[in-house]
Amino acid sequence: MNVIHTNDAPAAVGPYSQAIEANGVLYCSGQIAIQPKAGRIVAKTIEEQAEQCCQNVEAVLKEAGCSMEHVVKTTCFIADIADFSAFNRIYAKHFVSKPARSCVAVKALPAGALCEIEVTAVRG
Repeated sequence: MNVIHTNDAPAAVGPYSQAIEANGVLYCSGQIAIQPKAGRIVAKTIEEQAEQCCQNVEAVLKEAGCSMEHVVKTTCFIADIADFSAFNRIYAKHFVSKPARSCVAVKALPAGALCEIEVTAVRG
């Protein structure tokens, strides 16, 4: 197993890694809209937070030598199902390869986030 860490994405806020690579598969922890330099969520709207989540995912993938095109599965969490369409508009700009996906509304997310994205990527 290889632990992946980059300062271009938020540091883990608990006892976990940003990502782990095992046997050519990259398992990325969920990314919320924490702006890495600020160390907190700066974005206010679902669109802004979804954009920051995608940027954070991309930074972790890049550190592992992958890109969004390597993503085979995403799991998305949104705090309000009414934000589903707005979230999808931003998501679609980043995940153009249309990986498999689950998207669920949840009661709450860490740090008051409006959304969270976790991904699994495969090299090759």
